[in-house]
Amino acid sequence: MGQVYKVELLKDLKEKGTTKMKEIESMKEIVGADNSIVTLYTTGKFVDLCRGPHLDSAKEIGAFKLTKLAGAYWRGKSENPQLQRIYGVCFETQAELDAYLKMMEEAEKRDHRKIGAEQELFFIDDAVGKGLVMWLPNGTIIRNEIEKLALEKEREAGYVRVRTPHMAKEEMYLRSGHLPYYKASMYPPMIMDDGTYYLKAMNCPHHHTIYNHIPHSYRELPLRIAEYGECYRNELSGTLAGLLRVRCLAMNDAHIYCRKDQIKEEFKGVMELTMNYFKIFNLENYWFRLSKWSPEHLEKYVNQPENWSYSENVIREVLQEMKVNFVEADDEAAFYGPKVDVQFKSIVGREETMSTIQLDFAAKERFELKYTDETGQENGEVFVIHRAPLSTHERFTAFLIEHYAGIWPVWLSPVQVMLAQVGEKHAEGSKALAKEMFDVGIRVEVDGSNESIGKKVRNGAKKKIPYIVVVGDKELSGAEPWTVRVRGQEEQLKISKEEFVAKVLAEIRERI
Repeated sequence: MGQVYKVELLKDLKEKGTTKMKEIESMKEIVGADNSIVTLYTTGKFVDLCRGPHLDSAKEIGAFKLTKLAGAYWRGKSENPQLQRIYGVCFETQAELDAYLKMMEEAEKRDHRKIGAEQELFFIDDAVGKGLVMWLPNGTIIRNEIEKLALEKEREAGYVRVRTPHMAKEEMYLRSGHLPYYKASMYPPMIMDDGTYYLKAMNCPHHHTIYNHIPHSYRELPLRIAEYGECYRNELSGTLAGLLRVRCLAMNDAHIYCRKDQIKEEFKGVMELTMNYFKIFNLENYWFRLSKWSPEHLEKYVNQPENWSYSENVIREVLQEMKVNFVEADDEAAFYGPKVDVQFKSIVGREETMSTIQLDFAAKERFELKYTDETGQENGEVFVIHRAPLSTHERFTAFLIEHYAGIWPVWLSPVQVMLAQVGEKHAEGSKALAKEMFDVGIRVEVDGSNESIGKKVRNGAKKKIPYIVVVGDKELSGAEPWTVRVRGQEEQLKISKEEFVAKVLAEIRERI
């Protein structure tokens, strides 16, 4: 009945020819000669070319709301007519709909792209390229603080830091298995005068090469190699989404080379480190997923049943002994070994994988990883644990922006203290105070604009700066305590300059 667009689709199918038609209750399914499928749904006298299913009555819809409209060209071609898309949601009860709409409202307020623009954290410019993040000074501060935390904790845990190139020869990625398994996610080859090169999609083969550079004794294992390595993924432009999905990413990567008898202790250590990070960031709503292999799909996995059985049992023991919340998933492992994904329910209700801990028993053969055992013989049973507890700078920062709603804890806040000078005569004193704080490690900003003090304070609050100090005659005299506006508190803080500086430094140092 006037559905010219659907008729056009049917004509396309007719030209290809049909091989069969079958009816299932109110549905007719047409299977084309090329195995394409078209479904016709019938409700009363209404016949629709649609994936379906249809409802018999609007009473079955329950509570619903139309959410947005959007234009779209027919079949995605600009020369075709523009159609109107209507989006909506429905739930069984009004209470469920209200809860969903409230969650969506909160998600919009916390959108990392919106807050990132407001706080001048990052941007993406088509002149540079989609999915390529330009970190602004404020965003770089947050990124650097996260990396500083990782450096400290990894040093305490016995990791050594390395740096590796952003590319390597084709031969290395063939050896690692990345080209056979992940070629679609890698950028096209670069033909050079001395061979073919690829931008790296993973740091693993580079770290394996570092391990092999020097012979190792059993006494040196485990060896923990860490790097915030830059990797590149050939993502389609339509799949890119702010910081959540990018083409260049900095991964909180590390590889632990250990003996078989060390797997359990090392895996547990990674779990403890990961959970310690989450405690620092005040992240609570997470659980673990043990992803296992399937012996029925050997085309997907390394065919080493004994190693699969042993490693899955060891990891399960770690999860049980640590009494963490975890589930198991069959046929979800990496091709080279089982893994544990850290699953999060974000504050806006989205479930996502934050980080992954993987056990690898294929690398030892692909890269001939060895160590000299206690008998003086070469032993090729080197197991590798891949781990990235803080994910990538891009993904983790996006998660934190939404988690904190842009209200950063003091240690992460790009500006920790704002000094609002009362007048021009207080400019030099404000600058001196700012330098004094800066020299001891506090990120401080002076508002020396011609705005009123009230406007300056409101601007500082809008920027979500943790502490705002009005600097006038009394503050510069040093005779009276400061009056400090504390973010999120109506009551102002009365405190001496020395006590205030000590308080801020303690919050930075202890990452409160």
